[in-house]
Amino acid sequence: MTIMHPENNVAIFTPSEFTELLRSIKKTINKERLEVLLYTGCRYSEIVDIHKKQNRLVGKTIKVENTKAYKTSKYRYVQLNDPGVRAVDYYLRSKKSLPAQTTWNENLQRWCKDAGIDPTGVSSKSTRKTWESWLAVSYPHQIERIFLSQGHNQLVALKYYLSFPFSDKNKEDMKFYVGGW
Repeated sequence: MTIMHPENNVAIFTPSEFTELLRSIKKTINKERLEVLLYTGCRYSEIVDIHKKQNRLVGKTIKVENTKAYKTSKYRYVQLNDPGVRAVDYYLRSKKSLPAQTTWNENLQRWCKDAGIDPTGVSSKSTRKTWESWLAVSYPHQIERIFLSQGHNQLVALKYYLSFPFSDKNKEDMKFYVGGW
């Protein structure tokens, strides 16, 4: 089942699709890169940037330079759960950052096909959209914290991220990934 973000037709993964996608990736470094993109919900360029500035992980948050429209301060603080802290730590210890975004998108498309997932709409934006939608569905009472962590305003969060057609099974399976956020 492919869920598309209504604003820009970016594919959003279900938990089972994400699990299968991870399983289809052969290189550990690429699994770790995919996980850091998911667990942070950061933009691709932001993850590239934090690799260059190694002192960004502070406890269970990462300090990300605000570069987009909803900029209210120079930085925002992205909240992490324990798997997110692990993913960021592994990524920061890696000698190499992410590849060019076009290369990453091509890899995602190939890995999706290998995993039996429809690659339509899958791109580097998919992990960010997936994470925010999982958080919004799992923690609707914390929507303000979610949108601040993601760098969105409340209108965007409410307009797009609370209405996705996830099944009850999807919602239950999300707990594995979002637990402790």
